[in-house]
Amino acid sequence: MYAADWLEKRAELTPEKLAVIDAVTEQRLTYREINQRAAKLAEFLYHELGIRSGERLAILAQNRLEHLDLMFAAQKLGALFVPLNFRLAAAELEFILCDSKPRLLFYAADTSELVAKLRGKAGVERFVQLDPDPSGRPEDVSYARIQAWEDSQPLPTIDEELEAPWLILYTGGTTGFPKGAVLSRRMVTWNAVNTAISWDLGSEDIAPVFTPFFHTGGLNVLTTPLLHLGGTLILMGAFQPGRALEIISRERATIVFMVPAMFQMLAQEPGFEAADLGFVRFCISGGAPCPQVIYETYWARGLVFKQGYGLTEVGPNCFALNFADMRRKQGSVGKPVFHSEARLIDDAGRTLGANQVGELLLRGNHLSSGYWQNQAATDQAFSGGWFRTGDLARRDENGYYYIVDRKKDMIISGGENVYPVEVETALYTHPDILEAAVIGIPHAKWGEVPKAFVVLRAGARLTEEEVISYCRTRLAGYKVPKAVEFRSELPRSAAGKILKRELN
Repeated sequence: MYAADWLEKRAELTPEKLAVIDAVTEQRLTYREINQRAAKLAEFLYHELGIRSGERLAILAQNRLEHLDLMFAAQKLGALFVPLNFRLAAAELEFILCDSKPRLLFYAADTSELVAKLRGKAGVERFVQLDPDPSGRPEDVSYARIQAWEDSQPLPTIDEELEAPWLILYTGGTTGFPKGAVLSRRMVTWNAVNTAISWDLGSEDIAPVFTPFFHTGGLNVLTTPLLHLGGTLILMGAFQPGRALEIISRERATIVFMVPAMFQMLAQEPGFEAADLGFVRFCISGGAPCPQVIYETYWARGLVFKQGYGLTEVGPNCFALNFADMRRKQGSVGKPVFHSEARLIDDAGRTLGANQVGELLLRGNHLSSGYWQNQAATDQAFSGGWFRTGDLARRDENGYYYIVDRKKDMIISGGENVYPVEVETALYTHPDILEAAVIGIPHAKWGEVPKAFVVLRAGARLTEEEVISYCRTRLAGYKVPKAVEFRSELPRSAAGKILKRELN
């Protein structure tokens, strides 16, 4: 048997267990209460607005409780939850809305100007205001009306098929238009199971959510696994490092997931050394390669700190690294989670052995169902039950995996492979360098050569030649950047990844 309605089951098993702490509104809700919220929303959508199984429900807002209401209401209805990136331009959002064709769009007051540009263009039938909004339309449904709705009526029994789609998460669109990864109940459930077993999660774990819900890091690294398990989430709103330290300490958080840039900002807070972080069992970084200096900063603070790995289309929690191996295998993402397989292949599709670099393939019940209405992209990425990640990795003689770089980011200079992450790692060891990114640029003789983009620490001064000379002491000649450009900041996606496509 399979629990098609997670919150209904959780409300039955642990009704008074604390499920969500909203650090913005100061609400503290049990599993019984969040199930009641989601059930009321589902009933309203079904009986008042005619939403049926298979239809899409979108939301445009920063992380808030209503994301969870809508996601679990969608599960109760058999509908699909589509969280949107509120940082996108109207034209980008219009593409996603035209692609997913949601019946409803829920929106926050601070996105109303953006929503005004989308009305009448993307085929959305109705709009739902999450907040009182003077600029809203009379025909828009207010969330306050939904919360006050009293005409409770039962919902029809939904299909409990594991393959039924539940979420559509759109990729960042680093190449071409974004693709909507379809996440089934099966995928989200198995990721929750794999995470609980392989990361040793428990119902007493408490985790803040810093990454956005339109990104798999926000929804599926800890949010869905902990709600499945009966743990507690802290909704943080917009990331503020000082506030983050305060809440982690006050609420006695046990697990902290962030992208490297967030961990770096947290460590630079004046109160970092004095903050009470004694309840934190481990910190895990993901979304981008993590510089060694961040590892060392958190280890020096007495914290367990390690790197994770995953993708929107797989997991996203694909590997596990034991605490005992954290320093011995520094830089490794560990071994595949319990119900998962991994392999490495060369360009000819041949399986590689230990300490050989190849493309990482993953297989298991934690794979997505493909891309929404994009069979060509699905066929290209999924083959024989395996997902081609596009990431280069190696496996050591003990079975531990190391992510080397994105395959498309690899630089071929004079016939030699240069992995930008390796060059960036060398740059990060310089005490005056805060951030670094490396790309390949055309070269008449060598085809491509590395170019570094560098952000210096406050008050630091370096020249291009000093950076290049420093790299010569740590890297082979063909890996040394041939040009260095200093920037005040590096372009980043909403998920915290450096956008190398915007560097040239």
